[in-house]
Formats: sequence, structure tokens, C-alpha cells
Amino acid sequence: MNILVINGPNLNLLGIREKEIYGEATHDDLEKFLHAEAKKLGVRIDVFQTNHEGAIIDKIHEAYRRKFSGIILNPGAYTHYSYAIRDAIKAVDLPVVEVHLSDLESRENFRKVSVIREVCDAVFMGKGFLSYREALEHLVVSHADQ
Repeated sequence: MNILVINGPNLNLLGIREKEIYGEATHDDLEKFLHAEAKKLGVRIDVFQTNHEGAIIDKIHEAYRRKFSGIILNPGAYTHYSYAIRDAIKAVDLPVVEVHLSDLESRENFRKVSVIREVCDAVFMGKGFLSYREALEHLVVSHADQ
């Protein structure tokens, strides 16, 4: 099983931005965590981070062409308004899991809206890095035959 992790805008600033929400761990720490968890589960992952909407869409398309088993997507602020990312998810025949480090339901009202949620297999949020582990486990258990 081969899983693509896509992290969207400002996740490169983990450890710097809003430490009271996101903590002090960096994106590099997140990558190390993800690779360790993937190894425990016996799956391969690629991690990609970008601040650009089009690059996220290109990676979703690439995941389909390269026959990835699934995608874990933290679209950052694009969660709330990117119908282009939603359309890209809907266009490919891949399970996509939406992930967020913080609990969007307990934050600002605009963050409670996800335009991609309906086209994703599952959503995990509010548990920091553990949200990603739950997403990995979900893909491994739910889509092991792919």
C-alpha cells in the first residue's frame, strides 16, 4: 500500500505559527512521525507540502496516475472554500481522508465549514499528529485490498 500525504498552506510554519493551537513541533517532526507510523503499519508514504492550491490539485491528479492507494489531505485554509480541490478529489477514484491538527468545530465559525468533507472517506481532527495516525490506520484497514 502506497499513501500520499498532502499538507497545504502554512503547514510549513508548524512550530512557528500559533503555537497555542498547533504546538511547537515542526513540519519536519510531522514527516518523521508519519514515516515511523507508516513503517509500523507496513505501508509506504510520500509527504508533500505546498502553499499553492494548484500544486495540491496537481498532486491529487498525480496520485491517481501513479496508482497510490489513497491520500491523506490537510488542505489548511483551502478546506473552507476550494471547490477546485473538491472537484479534483471527486474526479479521481481514490480514497481521500481529510485531516486537521486542530479541532475545527471548536474554532472560528468559518473554519467549521469544509467544502471537501462530502467527497472524502473520513475526517480526523483535533488530535495533533495523532489525527494523521488515525487517517493512516483508516486507509490501511478500510482499503487494504487496493
